[in-house]
Amino acid sequence: MTKRLSRSNQPGLPVYPERMIQFGEGNFMRAFVDWQLQQMNNQGLFNGSAVLVQPIGQGLGALMAEQDNLYTVLLNGIMQEQTVNSREIIGSVSRVISPYEDYAAYLALAEDDGLEFITSNTTEAGIAYHAGDALNDAPPKSFPAKLTALLHRRFELGKKGFVIIPCELIDRNGEKLREIVQQYAAEWQLGDAFAKWLEEENTFCCSLVDRIVPGYPRDKAAQLEAELGYLDNLMVTAEPFLFWVIEGPSWLAEKLPLTEAGLNVVITDDMTPYRERKVHLLNGPHTAMVPLGMMAGLETVEDVMNDETFLRFVKELMNDELIPMLDLPADELTSYSAAVLERFKNPFVRHELASISLNSISKFKSRLLPVLLRYQQERGKLPELMTLAFAALLLSYRGDRVARQDGAEVLAVFDQAWSSPGSFVQTILKNDSLWGQDLTLVPGLSDAISANLQKLESTDSRAALTQVVS
Repeated sequence: MTKRLSRSNQPGLPVYPERMIQFGEGNFMRAFVDWQLQQMNNQGLFNGSAVLVQPIGQGLGALMAEQDNLYTVLLNGIMQEQTVNSREIIGSVSRVISPYEDYAAYLALAEDDGLEFITSNTTEAGIAYHAGDALNDAPPKSFPAKLTALLHRRFELGKKGFVIIPCELIDRNGEKLREIVQQYAAEWQLGDAFAKWLEEENTFCCSLVDRIVPGYPRDKAAQLEAELGYLDNLMVTAEPFLFWVIEGPSWLAEKLPLTEAGLNVVITDDMTPYRERKVHLLNGPHTAMVPLGMMAGLETVEDVMNDETFLRFVKELMNDELIPMLDLPADELTSYSAAVLERFKNPFVRHELASISLNSISKFKSRLLPVLLRYQQERGKLPELMTLAFAALLLSYRGDRVARQDGAEVLAVFDQAWSSPGSFVQTILKNDSLWGQDLTLVPGLSDAISANLQKLESTDSRAALTQVVS
């Protein structure tokens, strides 16, 4: 019987002192933050580990303990035209604490002067205020309330604060987390001295994370167990590409030497251009390809990239309509777009269009609509490919060609609008609850959407694309 991965059969792995508190022990953080800690430790630059905190009651603490908090990261993909297929045992996690089972152990983290950093990924809904959380709850329900309780204990002990870097996928995540912590501090009447310590002794950083992490390789687990020579119920697959933008003070680069370790990390005083680059050049093409691809019977991003017509669509969308509208050096944008195309083609990641289609209306609003509007304003005409993708998206929300995945309120708006096909375009574009503005005021947009809808109705999406790509 194959032995389970543990320190007893991996005796050469060093043990590092705890320097980071990490809220979240799921696949992403273990393959992103903890993997990066490992890379710094491998080079003798950090000499630290992370103690993980379960943000919810059910977690991986027991399973991690069974493996002495070791696990394997498998990097699979194409990077710089080279196939990457690496395996590495990660030893940068010290332990996992469940505040639901041992709240005292959680609060005791405040006592450790060696702990300097706090990171988190508690899902997009994690950075949110929960009415009713109280300081004496053991534990409070929300992540920000738990954090407030820990910070208050740290303050009471007269110790220094933390560098706090949330990784949740929301805009300005550090600022929003700080605002909610301040809200709890005021609500719990923790005093002016704590409020001052919170502001002066702690550094809340906004951050942007980028790495596709499919997770546990269930379909290849038995094969990998034979190849690795041990059983690992926590191994996690990830793409080789990684990018982390941290908006924080310049001294952070020395304190957390990610860049020195050769990692693709940017520490900057303004992350806005990088966020726009990712949102518009990676997420934007995803959103654009989904309705057109699904209408053509394609199932995955890889299918899109292996289809000659759709590949031309994605490339021309990026090069001709998205990149010219972004405020970053051209060579940097070109390099990033090349990396994105390479990631889209990754044969080791099955990225389903159906999964990307979730909440596509709000995604279009944030990822593509700002670029479409800027293009029209600057060039006096509409971007053809983006406008066709917009029409396909609207058609897909009729529900008879592809399955719709969105909130009940959004679907109800479309059902009402589609009940009168003759006025659909005007009705849906005028709805500012969807778009944040009246899009019928955009010159030419209503007519272009109407024309594209007729085109998509009379032919298939591939034929419609063929008429607009080079």
